[in-house]
Amino acid sequence: MTTAVVVGSGPNGLAAAVHLARHGVDVQVLEASDTIGGGTRSSELTVPGLIHDECSAFHPMGAGSPYLQTLGLSQYGLRWKWADIECAHPLDNGEVGLLHKSVTVTAAGLGADARKWRRMFGGLSDGFDDLAADLMRPIVNVPRHPLKLAGFGSRALLPAATTARILRTAKARALFGGVAAHTYYRLDRPATSAVGMMLIAAGHRYGWPVAEGGSQSITAALAAMLGDWGGKITTGIRVRDSRDLPPADVVLLDVSPSSAVDILADRMPSRVAKAYRRYLHGPAAFKVDFAVEGGVPWANSDCGRAGTVHLGGDFTEIAAAEHDIVTGRMPTRPFVLVGQQYLADPGRSKENLHPLYAYAHVPQGYTGDATEAIVAQIERFAPGFRDRILATVSRGPTQLTASNPNYVGGDIIGGANTETQVVLRPRFALDPYNTGIPGTYLCSASTPPGAGVHGMSGFNAAQSALNYLRRQGKHLA
Repeated sequence: MTTAVVVGSGPNGLAAAVHLARHGVDVQVLEASDTIGGGTRSSELTVPGLIHDECSAFHPMGAGSPYLQTLGLSQYGLRWKWADIECAHPLDNGEVGLLHKSVTVTAAGLGADARKWRRMFGGLSDGFDDLAADLMRPIVNVPRHPLKLAGFGSRALLPAATTARILRTAKARALFGGVAAHTYYRLDRPATSAVGMMLIAAGHRYGWPVAEGGSQSITAALAAMLGDWGGKITTGIRVRDSRDLPPADVVLLDVSPSSAVDILADRMPSRVAKAYRRYLHGPAAFKVDFAVEGGVPWANSDCGRAGTVHLGGDFTEIAAAEHDIVTGRMPTRPFVLVGQQYLADPGRSKENLHPLYAYAHVPQGYTGDATEAIVAQIERFAPGFRDRILATVSRGPTQLTASNPNYVGGDIIGGANTETQVVLRPRFALDPYNTGIPGTYLCSASTPPGAGVHGMSGFNAAQSALNYLRRQGKHLA
């Protein structure tokens, strides 16, 4: 029997395990925590009965994943749910930029920028599936849709600040800028348009859904499918070095590059180990979960219909805050993402008490307390919010790293999206998943295509492992 060990049960580890198991490989997943899922977990963080997502929350790339869509996870209980509005970005003057699933409806709300928004995102969302099929593979591949890829690339390589200048209205620029800020990098640098453009296109194609019952439902569905294919998951097993690994034909590591070096030690070629040690981690998140009575009293009522609300003022303010965190300064007004998952999934609430999810972008390794800065940003656009808070749980970079070692210094996206790392991660190689040790692969978000609950890093690494097994003459289904 051909065997595999997967270290880590995040969505990439589980996606890799499922793909291997479906090809007849006997798979064992080892998870250090007592619960599986990595960043895709949910729990009652504040008060009993309120379901909070521990990290991943909204899943445009999950719903649009070229791999996850093939699995039929609805058979295992996964249900996507949508709020009335995908994302809202309020401004101090009372205006708000609204991202709807419909490009036409979104554009209609952007006034003088309606035509430009349709031109920027209409064709991109229509062709999203073809584009994702190319972009969510390693860069060293013959593109299946070269014209679409070239058209996207010419725009994606622009700094987000340049793309924002194409738009005329403050709310359109802010709406784009808030989504572009998911790149966790300076918005005046090349290629920072890419993440924003893909997330908006995915939103227009699939929306920004949540998983019914919490993001843990994605983990549960993948784990149940793995079990049906004979795979096993063992929790409470921390792999510190290669001696902790049981014998296997292939090993896949859903860990950070630095952890991979620690585990594989001197078995790894020195050139690969050096590249992994040089791998850059980006700014951090500071997460706060609230129990809020009656919901958030937004000044603009449309924010109360949006699953995601971006708080950061206009584009200039967002860009300044992102510049600060990249250069190690804590901004007075950090960019804040607020999640109102309960709007799409009311079962997460308890009567009139609702779970509110929020995190701020903060510098790498930040040791201060950003709770008040987050509350102040919400209060800025929702006067009276403080009076509705019944419970608060805060976790900064130190606590996030302790809960998940892949979040190095509080970096929840698996690595800095610098001009090179955004496409060449974790190192320049024909096979970026290959650790240089035959049969051993890296499959975390530190590999292409990067962050997001799409499972594509795991799928791609598993494909590399299967190709290796075939070269070894192993029988596969």
